Amino acid sequence: MLPISKETLDSIIKRLEIVDIKTATIRQICALAAELEKESNEEFVHLEIGNPGLPAQMVGVEAECEALRAGVANQYPNIAGIAPLKDAGSKFVKAFLDLDISPKCIIPTVGSMQGSFTLMLLMKQRVPGKDSILIINPGFPAQTHQAKILGMNVESFDFYNYRGKKLEEKLDSIMSSGRISAMIYSNPNNPAWTNFTEEELEIIGRMATKHDVIVMEDLAYLGMDFRQDCSKPYEAPFVPSVGKYTDNYILLISASKIFSYAGQRIAMVCMSDAVYNRRYQFLESFYEMPTFGDCYVFGVLYTASSGTSHSAQYALAAMLDKAVKGELNFVKDSSEYGRRASILKKILFENGFHIVYDKDGDSDISDGFFFTAGYKDMDSETLQMELLRYGISSISLPCTGSDQDGVRICVSKISDDDTFAKFRNRLTSFNNEH
Repeated sequence: MLPISKETLDSIIKRLEIVDIKTATIRQICALAAELEKESNEEFVHLEIGNPGLPAQMVGVEAECEALRAGVANQYPNIAGIAPLKDAGSKFVKAFLDLDISPKCIIPTVGSMQGSFTLMLLMKQRVPGKDSILIINPGFPAQTHQAKILGMNVESFDFYNYRGKKLEEKLDSIMSSGRISAMIYSNPNNPAWTNFTEEELEIIGRMATKHDVIVMEDLAYLGMDFRQDCSKPYEAPFVPSVGKYTDNYILLISASKIFSYAGQRIAMVCMSDAVYNRRYQFLESFYEMPTFGDCYVFGVLYTASSGTSHSAQYALAAMLDKAVKGELNFVKDSSEYGRRASILKKILFENGFHIVYDKDGDSDISDGFFFTAGYKDMDSETLQMELLRYGISSISLPCTGSDQDGVRICVSKISDDDTFAKFRNRLTSFNNEH
């Protein structure tokens, strides 16, 4: 029965040994919600986890099945990637971002999670004294945890008050220490769904060049800023990228969201040619390989997994190829998330909520996979706990590195009229009490 009593909620949190709910991991919150569902005998509204809420692209499924039937399952894949994927990846980046990256510099990974983790290891090593990574928050909590596991020093800041020209002074002050080897951010942003403006991307690129920092641009939601249509290959508008403003960049492009192919764990690390071909004295000595890219492929990725799923590479190659030919409109398909976000925002506004990260420059943020919501002057922990009592599960903004109060809303599991109605009813009850 809802609402769940505060005493019951506290006891289950204690039983699960969650030390601090506002910084708990997404998986911990999922486990907590599952226990609360049993206790209340009510199915929760799940806003906490970003599983794709759309069917996997059948182009990929069919290509993967065909590859398996052809016998690839008993063959180790090429560590650097199969030729069809490297070629299709290079064309895809040109078609949708208008960037030139050689096929050699397109490298498959076991999801972008493996990509960012293995890249961080190499970033920590590339130049003595450059042992830190700058994470622009709010961001994907797992990336901060990855840096922590690797023993990498982390610098971070909440960009809420550093939009536009203010971003340059902030970046310059942090990078001037000389210790920043790399920086990482997602665009569109997880959790805020903000998008850097062209002015901001130019600033990031210029600062990266000035201070020899390599930018890791996580494009998990590529093309999903639905305020402009980036669905036509080789036609403007293109997906914005820092790659227009510096050679010091690496793109992380995943099949998980844009093709709803999360279960097969397939993504690409797309290095600029300049980054791939750079030489570093320590890396040459340690890995006995000449270039940064070779050290990454044959030194790090080899030891991490001996390659990326052979059949999944064929799946991704097929999906990229269809997209480049204009035969698979992944932007149109994923626009369903925008529709869901628009409905959820309306329900939230009706019940006294506001969007926390609400602007890109002078424009309202796009409707998409994520957004952030706050309630009056309620702090993050209280809001997250009270929503749980009413059968609504979310993660708080502090666990994403944010200094603001609120929660992250993910729309992927809110797909039918019954769930929208359940969300409205529970939020109305929450608002009536508060």
